[in-house]
Amino acid sequence: MLPLGMYIIKVKGKAKIPDYIQLRDDSFVLVAYFRADRPLKNMEKYGFGGKEQHLAKIIEGLPFGKLQKLSL
Repeated sequence: MLPLGMYIIKVKGKAKIPDYIQLRDDSFVLVAYFRADRPLKNMEKYGFGGKEQHLAKIIEGLPFGKLQKLSL
């Protein structure tokens, strides 16, 4: 189950550092941190079981550096 408030941000990598996705709770505590270019696996441990494709679409259209409220 998802926490009440979840936020997502796409962080732009530089040089050899890849782009990353951060998921944060309503207190802005880091909940998940994963590469943007990798398939979403084991997302049930973050409360996103069965929502991987929907989350992948959100990540694809997400601008870099803009914190957004996540609603699935």
